[in-house]
Amino acid sequence: MKVMQTLYVLETQENRAISNEVVKLLQKQFDLSTELFVFLVHTLTEVARYAEIDARIRASKHLPTAEDKNVNTKVAGNELLWLILELPSYKTALNQYKPQLRMPADLVKKLYNDLAEKEEYRKYIAHQGRDKKSEKEMLEFIFNDVILPNELFQAQVEELFNNWDDDVDMAHQLMQGFLQKPNNVNFQDMLGKEKWDFAKGLLETVLEKKEVSMELIKPKLKNWDPERIALLDMLLMQMGVCEFLFFETIPPKVTINEYIDLAKDYSTAQSGQFVNGILDNIHKDLVRENKMHKVAYKAAGG
Repeated sequence: MKVMQTLYVLETQENRAISNEVVKLLQKQFDLSTELFVFLVHTLTEVARYAEIDARIRASKHLPTAEDKNVNTKVAGNELLWLILELPSYKTALNQYKPQLRMPADLVKKLYNDLAEKEEYRKYIAHQGRDKKSEKEMLEFIFNDVILPNELFQAQVEELFNNWDDDVDMAHQLMQGFLQKPNNVNFQDMLGKEKWDFAKGLLETVLEKKEVSMELIKPKLKNWDPERIALLDMLLMQMGVCEFLFFETIPPKVTINEYIDLAKDYSTAQSGQFVNGILDNIHKDLVRENKMHKVAYKAAGG
C-alpha cells in the first residue's frame, strides 16, 4: 500500500524525484504511520491516567460529596499501562512526535467520562485484585470500545492525519499486537529491516523496470486505451508484474490476490476484476512460455 501511494505521488507530481528523494518519500509514508500509532498509544494512556486527574478535581470541590472523595483510580495504576509508559522507545517517540501537544485535554476528559459510564469499566474497578489478563482486556476495551468509536476523536484524528483512512485497520492490528507484547515494539524501527528492504526493493524495481512490465501489460489491454485506464490500476499492474518476475519468494497467486484487494480498496468499483484479469492472463502467458523463472531485481541488471 505504501509503495502504491509513493508511486502515485511520483506519477502525479510535475517534477519527477531523483532516486534518493524517491526513497525518502517512501520513508515519509512509513514515518506518518508511526506518528499516527504513537498518537493512538498516547491517547490510550492519557484516558486511563485521567482517573487520577478526575479524582483530584472532584476532591478539591468546595463541597465534595462522599463519591467525589472516593473516585476509584485503579485504571490509572494499570500494570500494563505503566509498562508502556516506561518503555524507553516510547519515551523517545513522545519526545520526537510530541502527541501531547496535539491531543486536547477536554477530549481526553470526554473519553474518560464515556469510559466511566461503561458497565465493563465498573466491573473492572469493583474487582480488588490485578491480573495480566484483566489489565490487558481493560486497555483493549478503552481503545476498541471507547476511543475508536467516539465521533469527536475521529474528527480530531482525521484533522491531524491525512493517512487515517488508509492506516486505521493497520493501526488497529498494531495496537492488538502491542498490548499483547509491548516489549516487542520498537517505536524507532516499527517496520523492521525485512519489510523495509522489500518495500524499497519493490519501489525501485517498478521504477527501473517500467518498460519491461509495460511490454507485458499493453498487449493485454485489447480495446483499452492505456491513457484512459485509472492510474492506480496501471500502477498496481506494474507492481504485480514486477513481483512475478523479480521477487523470488512471493508465489504468483499471493501477488494476484494482494493486488486485487488493493484495487478494490483504493481504485474504482471495477478495478478488482480488471486487475485480476490482466495479471492472471500475464501469469498464464509467462508459465506457458516458460518465462516464470523469477530472478532478483539486482541480479537482473537493475
